[in-house]
Amino acid sequence: MATDIESHLNERRVFPPPSDFAAQARLRSMDEYERLRTWALDDPEGFWSEQAKALEWSTKWHTFFEKQSPFVKFFVGGKLNLSVSCLDRHLPARGDKPAIIWEGEPGDLRTLTYSELHREVCRTANALRQLGLKAGDRVAIYLPMVPELAISLLACARIGATHSVIFGGFSADSIRDRVNDAGCKVIITADGGWRRGKVVPLKPHVDDALDENGPKGGCPTVEKVLVLTRTDSQMTLVPGRDVAWESIVPKQPDTCEPELVDAEHPLFILYTSGTTGKPKGVVHSTGGYGVGVAYTTRLVFDLRENDVHWCTADIGWVTGHSYVVYGPLINGATSVMYEGAPDSPDKDRFWQIIARHKVSIFYTAPTAIRAFMRWGDDWPKRHDLSSLRLLGTVGEPINPEAWMWYRSNIGGDRCPIVDTWWQTETGAILISPLPGATPTKPGSCTRPLPGIDAVVVNKQGEPCAPNVGGFLAIRRPWPSMLRTVWGDPDRYVKSYFSEISVGGKPYYFAGDGARCDEDGYFWVMGRVDDVINVAGHRLGTMEIESALVGHPDVAEAAVVGRPDELKGQAVVAFVTLRGGRTPTADTKGLLSAHVVKEIGALARPEEIRFTDALPKTRSGKIMRRLLKEIAAGGEVRGDTTTLEDVNVLNRLAAQGTDEE
Repeated sequence: MATDIESHLNERRVFPPPSDFAAQARLRSMDEYERLRTWALDDPEGFWSEQAKALEWSTKWHTFFEKQSPFVKFFVGGKLNLSVSCLDRHLPARGDKPAIIWEGEPGDLRTLTYSELHREVCRTANALRQLGLKAGDRVAIYLPMVPELAISLLACARIGATHSVIFGGFSADSIRDRVNDAGCKVIITADGGWRRGKVVPLKPHVDDALDENGPKGGCPTVEKVLVLTRTDSQMTLVPGRDVAWESIVPKQPDTCEPELVDAEHPLFILYTSGTTGKPKGVVHSTGGYGVGVAYTTRLVFDLRENDVHWCTADIGWVTGHSYVVYGPLINGATSVMYEGAPDSPDKDRFWQIIARHKVSIFYTAPTAIRAFMRWGDDWPKRHDLSSLRLLGTVGEPINPEAWMWYRSNIGGDRCPIVDTWWQTETGAILISPLPGATPTKPGSCTRPLPGIDAVVVNKQGEPCAPNVGGFLAIRRPWPSMLRTVWGDPDRYVKSYFSEISVGGKPYYFAGDGARCDEDGYFWVMGRVDDVINVAGHRLGTMEIESALVGHPDVAEAAVVGRPDELKGQAVVAFVTLRGGRTPTADTKGLLSAHVVKEIGALARPEEIRFTDALPKTRSGKIMRRLLKEIAAGGEVRGDTTTLEDVNVLNRLAAQGTDEE
């Protein structure tokens, strides 16, 4: 895999852990890290069994690990309920401790103690049972970032129902596809949510998705829709199907007997984009996932009893599942939730929240950090950020310039930064500094956590030499890894275990390229497949192309990502219109709006270029790697000998020059 790593090699600064932080940390030196890593590799059963003590088990497992490659099971025979580990176990000692501190974009505040959260979860779980749900049923959750979103996850876990959260930015078509694939029986939604001072409608999208008279036939498995009122915006409740949250949940008993499930019981399904048009339903187990997020939250964030932990991710993504809800609550921490945008009503909203709630751990995306940099240093300087003791990044590689700005302007040059690498499929962080032990290098996620056997290899599975780019793979299973793709085990094998194998043993590989430097530090270099990472959100190029081609004016489309200073990557679409149609000043806007309708605003193309033809091989394959070079504004350097018509490429390159 060819890549330009010169900019990485020029970054040689190393930052040891702050001495006062290291003196109190869980792991205080690289010697301690090495001892833990060796234990995990030599005795995985002993190591992970020790980590599993963080959960409440009603029945201990009889077999630690089973494998029918590449399918795995951990803690086989063990029984538990993850809501008990998040709530019940904390009530004697932490009942009055804040579990969730929530702030709405309009300024409304709400704090739920562990006792209060337990009562709300039990009431919601009882309501879901009254609506006909039982263990094993699937529930779609399409809510804004309000406490009821976290409550709904835990209520589903309470009764053994498998939740599938759909990000609130997705459209009706995206809801329909996900609900139908999972066979969801109930949808939990709201009238809308707040974003930059405006209401983002949610219930109308659900209504459109469920319209059985629509062109795509609705969602036949859905029996009930539970609707929360958040914005008092206009909506319609369909008699017999829709139930107002306020009419059923508050009336329920505030205790609920938890459903004990097997460790391998599917806790949730979360859809992630792939290289084909249909999103993949990633399935995570209850026991293994719980162990993974409990372990990583405690170790990576050096979690302490008085910490106020704020992960800024939406719970619609796996980061929110793991480090807003399950990880912090299993560890008895206080977790902050915020509903709106970081610049509403002004560009210091995040810093206001940190100062107001005395946030000590702040975990956000490089996209946000780059936006903060662009807005200027004065905004954070207006607020007291002295409560912060640890910073984190997630979602994509962070450039060294942003890392340094983050350390200086937000952390005051005193907070360690944990630059974390993981994926929806991994369930929990796999590679990260340990803040009291690991010297950090700006732009590197450093070394794998103890228990994670990561390696950078070539296509043959051979480890790459230092500073040579290759494929980031995991050689051994770990408890929080995905178990399958919902309803499609063949796709699970093909997507994650078909690319790289050694001696017949498949390695986990999900599309990221990386290099490993002379110190064993990992530098993630981005995707090697056709998935675009826009502001930390993975979007399948085929999914966007399918939306474009679905417009009656479009004959063909190819979508690629180009580097973007703010978002990491931006969506660029190359479009061929149907015969006789000529692009007008309005065409780009119409096509962008169509993509938003089909997928959601996060998939809106940053740029649309019209062309009479796309660069293809003689066999008809679109040469997307060449389009990536054009989109990035660079010279086409790749092999063009297989192109059917090289003039197509020349015309596209010239068009880009003209636009600039």
